[in-house]
Amino acid sequence: MPSIHRRAALSALLGGVALTAVSGRSVLAQTNEAAAPLGREWAHMRWARGIENQRKADLGDGTFLNPIMSGDHPDPSILKDGDDYYMTFSSFESVPGIHIWHSRDLVNWQPVVAALTTNIGSVWAPELCKHGDRYYVYIPARFPDYRSSYVIWADRIEGPWSEPIDLKLPNRIDPGHIVGEDGRRYLFMSGGDRVMLTDDGLATDGALEHVYDPWRYPDDWIVEGFAPEGPKLMKRGEYFYMITAVGGTAGPPTGHMVIAARSRSIHGPWEDCPHNPIVRTVSGAEKWWSRGHATLVEGPAGDWYMVYHGYENAYWSLGRQTLLDPVEWTDDGWFRAKGGDLATPLPMPAGGEAVPHGMALSDDFSTDKFGIQWSFYDPQADEKSRLTRAGGVLHMHAKGTAPSDCSPLTFVQGDQGYVLECEIEIDPGTVAGLILFYDRQLYAGLGFDPAKFVTHQYGIERGRPDHGYGSRMHIRLTNAFQNVYFDTSGDGVTWKRFDRGMEVSGYNQNVRGGFMMLRPAIYAAGQGEARFRNFTYRAL
Repeated sequence: MPSIHRRAALSALLGGVALTAVSGRSVLAQTNEAAAPLGREWAHMRWARGIENQRKADLGDGTFLNPIMSGDHPDPSILKDGDDYYMTFSSFESVPGIHIWHSRDLVNWQPVVAALTTNIGSVWAPELCKHGDRYYVYIPARFPDYRSSYVIWADRIEGPWSEPIDLKLPNRIDPGHIVGEDGRRYLFMSGGDRVMLTDDGLATDGALEHVYDPWRYPDDWIVEGFAPEGPKLMKRGEYFYMITAVGGTAGPPTGHMVIAARSRSIHGPWEDCPHNPIVRTVSGAEKWWSRGHATLVEGPAGDWYMVYHGYENAYWSLGRQTLLDPVEWTDDGWFRAKGGDLATPLPMPAGGEAVPHGMALSDDFSTDKFGIQWSFYDPQADEKSRLTRAGGVLHMHAKGTAPSDCSPLTFVQGDQGYVLECEIEIDPGTVAGLILFYDRQLYAGLGFDPAKFVTHQYGIERGRPDHGYGSRMHIRLTNAFQNVYFDTSGDGVTWKRFDRGMEVSGYNQNVRGGFMMLRPAIYAAGQGEARFRNFTYRAL
């Protein structure tokens, strides 16, 4: 493409950003240079582009390219409810959490509701299910000094959802719900354990019992650890099937995997699939790493699929993304995955109906997107009282001293490169800005008080040069394929490059732990309040 057309195309993509306003060189040229080390290996991969140029799986030609849910959508739990599909994911310290999405074709998804609005700690792999006419989500969660599992319920998927009920199940995670041939309800848990539920599903009915010893991989395989977790159960024909993850969630890309077992009775004995593992990343050269935590689901036309998560090669910082893998049932009553390494387009599920995929991540603050898009990190019970909206302005009362203790307002995005921009106005004593937030010990970004910038890097407040803008500033944060830089402006027209860039690929689980992603966020610390206007998001 001639350079003038390339510049015009990117200018339109970025919403009219002046491409030559910084250092006499275009954002396009600098972005291409920054992306080059990570872009060549997978240059053949071309996702479709949707709202704000966000990537999406449906290619529009009868095929799709994984992921179906890009960005941090780990531990997917999927429910087929007539012609509708609903899916939710681990939300960890983000509240509201347990975001439920809707699809009618397994590839295109729309947000419905954030079902959990109370902070019960770090929320791990949930289970979304329906029993009778009622919807349930079983949720393992932990505070630093207390771990248990909870249940919330609703009579409509859109809610209202109940407050969480503590099931008092310590030291077990990843519940999987099933109704046995005896008509009783059970939760299978990590480690091969199981507990019976009361008929209403709101309490346990007996003690945890060990019922299954998962299949083990060969001793010389490169894994993170055995870690049997994520049991998901279903009944098909004469068998109950249990799908489990082993090998560790992150660590070496070849660790996490999917195994299967079956039994004619919910009480066992369980027979391991002779073809285990059903799915495994066999090389760090593959596109998708650490593939596991699978659920089987019937497609719109009666064919079958698995949904599971995986890390994108070189993009640990995006967290675990949701993948869709076609399944074939074999004559011996087992099943196999047909999607290979998921690096190439696959046929769309037959018989489905596409809904508009995704949502806009730009926010002019004229409507309330709290919960659907924005969530606080590890909030207090009254955290939402810090926020008010009026006249297209989000007012945020300051808290703490830095992003580490001020509960930033974050969201999930799924693009390898993107640009954030916002106009921010602050009171005396307030520090505010744009950051990329992993957790309270690891974040990066740029903030300011009325006199000085504050640079956030590695979760540390580093430089404080003078800025001369006073109490109001436009900040642009560009994440050019894990290379981050900033531009600032007093009027939103003429921009100046900030003299500190960052590389953020190491802001991930294998460095820090915690299983998070690097989320875009806004924050306000100190005293007084910050006012945010015209937050925009554009994918590169």
